[in-house]
Amino acid sequence: MAGNAPPRIVEPITKPQHFSPPGARELRAQAMHRLQVGLFGLCAMLLIVGLANIIMDRARLTDTREPVEEVVAVDGEPKKPASEPLADIGVVPAADPTPGAVASSAQATGAAAQ
Repeated sequence: MAGNAPPRIVEPITKPQHFSPPGARELRAQAMHRLQVGLFGLCAMLLIVGLANIIMDRARLTDTREPVEEVVAVDGEPKKPASEPLADIGVVPAADPTPGAVASSAQATGAAAQ
């Protein structure tokens, strides 16, 4: 039994290695690069959130109306409905005929029939 050697877990290196483990300098450079990328990402997110906050504040300020504008809007003259210039001059029929326009057109056709 003394002649039996335990099995080797790692085989001895007999040929050249194509991979060399990173040295302390390379490990430190990788760590610094990861740190720089992470900090840059955090700063970018902070800038984006700050810009979004500024935009939302400006939008909220423009949405609020002053009470004076509301009083002026209430006291102002009522807006007249959109006019149809072609219907006014009789080129096309009116989209929403009013009773006065219907009566006047009926009188016009009645007068033309006589």
